Amino acid sequence: MKKFSLLVLIMLISGFLADQAPKACTNFLITKGASKDGSVMITYSADSHVLYGELYFWPAKKWPAGSMVDVYEWDTGKFMGRIPQLAETYSVVGNINQHQLAIGETTFGGRPELGEPGGMIDYGSLIYLTLQRAKNAREAIRTFSSLLTEFGYASSGESFSIADKDEAWIVELIGKGNGKKGAVWVARRIPDGYISGHANHPRITTFPLADGVRSITSKDIDKIFNPEIETVYAYDVIDVAREYGWFKGADRDFSFSDTYAPLDFGGARFCEARVWSGFNKVNSQMGKYLDYAMGENLANRMPLWIKPDNKLSVKDVMGMMRDYYQNTPMDMTNDVGAGPFGNTVRWRPMTWSVDGVDYIHERAISTQQCGFSFVTQSRSWLPDPVGGILWFGVDDTYYTVYSPMYCGITRVPETFATGNGDIMTFSDNAAFWVFNQVTNFMYTRTRLMIEDFHNKQNELEDGFINEIQEIDRTAAELYKKKPARALIYLTEYSVNAGNNTVREWQEFYRFLFTKYVDGNVKEKQPVPPGYKYVTPKVSQPGYGEEWLRRISEDAGYRLKAK
Repeated sequence: MKKFSLLVLIMLISGFLADQAPKACTNFLITKGASKDGSVMITYSADSHVLYGELYFWPAKKWPAGSMVDVYEWDTGKFMGRIPQLAETYSVVGNINQHQLAIGETTFGGRPELGEPGGMIDYGSLIYLTLQRAKNAREAIRTFSSLLTEFGYASSGESFSIADKDEAWIVELIGKGNGKKGAVWVARRIPDGYISGHANHPRITTFPLADGVRSITSKDIDKIFNPEIETVYAYDVIDVAREYGWFKGADRDFSFSDTYAPLDFGGARFCEARVWSGFNKVNSQMGKYLDYAMGENLANRMPLWIKPDNKLSVKDVMGMMRDYYQNTPMDMTNDVGAGPFGNTVRWRPMTWSVDGVDYIHERAISTQQCGFSFVTQSRSWLPDPVGGILWFGVDDTYYTVYSPMYCGITRVPETFATGNGDIMTFSDNAAFWVFNQVTNFMYTRTRLMIEDFHNKQNELEDGFINEIQEIDRTAAELYKKKPARALIYLTEYSVNAGNNTVREWQEFYRFLFTKYVDGNVKEKQPVPPGYKYVTPKVSQPGYGEEWLRRISEDAGYRLKAK
């Protein structure tokens, strides 16, 4: 049984291969019964050192008979081929469509034998074609199946989060290899009241076999619309594993994850640890899986879903995405790699050797190579254009601001729009570059600036969360009478929210840079009567006793005062 080496896995999840996808992403799935307001939520951080953070948009459209759609690989822009277009496609804002369907992903790679060079549909195209074609999660799974069966799969192993206003599903799939068209896959509905997550390692192990009541195979894919169905899987998902000699047991013992991407230290420490840490924020019992997350006990595997101690607000879910292992043994601010001011990230590469001993950096949810991230809300009690919100942010999740984009909008903010700068072209009014300015400055002296930072971040996000209540009411009432007018109202609000966030962040960068330049902390002073101006109060916090001790131990006699 061939396994990925630790080095290969690390390369994949670190995005070392410049022509590859965002290889190190994180998703969480929150069901209705696990959220405070009854919304279904998913999250996604699209992480790659070469991914530009921008907000995609496809308008709804009706197409003439015989229309075709060009398929381009999302990662590389490579032309993959053409497929027939549907008569009507839906509007898509980022990763949510006008019907409140939302989809995210993480790449797990899996067995390299299962690539399909002749496939046409890569994982990114699969997401965005499906969002234009499906109204709900079950339709999305059926669309996945039909697209891959007809046109073939062109990527490595993937986990997907699929949510609508009623349900959340996790889907994991991988190609069949050997020139076989399509993919083998398993889809499971997250039980209401529970949450799930995935982060570059497949998490579906064993699953209920087809009984026609709770579980079906893809041969009966149309039965997926029976609300009792909770598991769907490719009819040959076990057969393909048997053909390769990877599985020889009873069908009931088949594990998708263990067969198609066997777990090793890297899968636990760099991937599953992120899921564990997010779960750990909302469930007080996750400590029993710490040894698994740290790669020390791979047999102590986490469950696919867990129940949070308390129901989660959208702010709580944003907090799950802002994790660098705080308050755990893996906390990234607690070792010398954090520098004197508690940096929350580590510069790549993730592995190194000293005197023949191999070491690692942690790979947290919050990471510098994030292009964009989001939290979606799908809310059944509101009309679709009002009920769906994409809370969108760019750059490192810990340092971003999530701005609300309603799913019914007809254009996106200029500051987030495709074409406003790119990964090698700076634009001073592009959200991606404006946020990178603040974040990279924060990395230099995090501990000193963090209070100012959190105050501003909370001011903006809490303001949006409070505003949304009134926007919802107004838009819902307007939609009953004048639907087109409601879309204009939502569009103006969302566009202004995004553009204003960027303007606020531009001003915030000026504030931070002025206050903390040159290692100082400057405070503006009032000008007393009779004075033209007063110089600011200046403090110089320095390095702190612990770091000074390290300097003295390292430098020794050379820096000792005579």
